[in-house]
Amino acid sequence: MRVKAVVIGAGMGGLSAGIALRRAGLEVEVYEQVVENRPVGAAISVWSNGVKCLNHLGLGHRVAELGGQMDHMAYRDGFTGEDMCRFSLAPVTEQTGQRPYPVARAELQAMLMEELGAEHLRMGRRMVGIDDDGLRVTATFEDGSTATGDLLVGADGARSRTREYVLGRPVERRYAGYVNFNGLVEVDEAVGPPDQWTTYVGDGKRVSVMPVAGGRFYFFFDVPLPAGLPYERSRAREVLSEHFAGWAPPVHRLIRALDPQRTNRVEIHDLDPLPTWTRGRVALLGDAGHSTTPDIGQGGCSAMEDAVVLAMALQTNTISVEDSLRRYQERRAGRAGELVLRARRRSDVTHAVDPDVTAAWYDELRREDGSNVIRGIVANIVGNPLG
Repeated sequence: MRVKAVVIGAGMGGLSAGIALRRAGLEVEVYEQVVENRPVGAAISVWSNGVKCLNHLGLGHRVAELGGQMDHMAYRDGFTGEDMCRFSLAPVTEQTGQRPYPVARAELQAMLMEELGAEHLRMGRRMVGIDDDGLRVTATFEDGSTATGDLLVGADGARSRTREYVLGRPVERRYAGYVNFNGLVEVDEAVGPPDQWTTYVGDGKRVSVMPVAGGRFYFFFDVPLPAGLPYERSRAREVLSEHFAGWAPPVHRLIRALDPQRTNRVEIHDLDPLPTWTRGRVALLGDAGHSTTPDIGQGGCSAMEDAVVLAMALQTNTISVEDSLRRYQERRAGRAGELVLRARRRSDVTHAVDPDVTAAWYDELRREDGSNVIRGIVANIVGNPLG
């Protein structure tokens, strides 16, 4: 009999897991609580390790079609608009063996859904309970329906219900101290070159554009703010204009170009590394196990790494499902937890938790030839399960 996996969550991690597990010969059903594809965030940085995972799943050509040609990187002074540093990203590709791609999140998710197959995906199913009898595990959904398999993969995001089951308690997420506004706009060379990741910095704030396919920029604005402040989506331009008063003209040109109704506002949180990812026949994957800030662009990539390693563990180890899940955790928890902490440290520097440290970073950027930034990017990529 084929092993059956019940996957909870149809985000980047859950869909990648579903595809990887099917390729490993498992029967798979993926359950998602929303009724349609509405990803949180406009785009995702798929760094070389994430692309390698998609290559492994036979999707390399498809992510290349969705990805922007990001050949250069530049930091600019937020107030003057002048380049602090600019350099080629070719060394990332040369050192890792794979070009990275920024990709519109909804398009990547739609591609993964298509690859998984609609017959393996159940939308509008919100999980409310898990029961593991030692032989099979059953998920119960809000509508009273159930799904039973040999294992359950909790890819249900940062507010994971599966995580509460695995740990036996809820875990409070840590607020990182800033709000991220993001969306998509048409490429505007007055804001940044169409082949460049351009970031304006100052006062612990950040404004960035990255190219994605279709002649578009993925943009984001980072603003250090208390959590829980009221916000009206229709006022996105006014709010950002206030936060970035006095900044360079290209920043305000970007603000005028954005569509308030299509601009996301996200309060950024993360999780301390967890003591365990598994309980019996249940395992965590992606943000459920290692929710991170987006400051090093590794959240989605880590979830894809999880998916590949989980499938490998189940395909190559035959003692028991529980044993395979423990081996998956042993290979993934250390690396994923370290990336969470690296992103946290980078977030603190970027967003002026200590203003003197951030000011020193700005000074370093003005002397940067690219080597230090490249070294940091590559350090996040190496150590991935696909080399």
